[in-house]
Amino acid sequence: MSGFEKEKDSIRQMRHKPAELDAIDRKILSALADDASHSYTALSSIVNLSAPAVHERVKRLKRDGVIKKTVALLDGGMLGRTLLTFLLIEASSYTATRALLQFTNRREVEEVHTVAGDGCVLIKVRAADTESLENFLMEIQELADVRSVRSYIALSTFLERGPSPD
Repeated sequence: MSGFEKEKDSIRQMRHKPAELDAIDRKILSALADDASHSYTALSSIVNLSAPAVHERVKRLKRDGVIKKTVALLDGGMLGRTLLTFLLIEASSYTATRALLQFTNRREVEEVHTVAGDGCVLIKVRAADTESLENFLMEIQELADVRSVRSYIALSTFLERGPSPD
């Protein structure tokens, strides 16, 4: 395998085949996606199973990676990070793409995706203000092999959610 191929493979995520889910699994997932604080008793009444049976299903869904983690969905504006921006970054090498992936540990970074099309990496950033966004952009532009950075500032957000289990 060439150095280029090794470098490319180090960036790719493992691809998973879809989990085998029945209608009850999907109902449980829908309820949890709506409100992750549902108790097993509450979920049992939704899907007409016993609480222990629901608990076993949720354990399996977690074990199989269908439920990645249980989190609170926070409001960025209420936390003082009101400037939501999508950055489309074009890099000329996988080395630059790998360097961009190091930004995943930054608190203002909410999502990082490698993409097809004009760019290489799409980053969702929620900054406190234009000055902090500008500083973040300067860090990206200082990376070797970053050709361009296009910024798309969101004016309003009408929908933000994860995947539907249906």
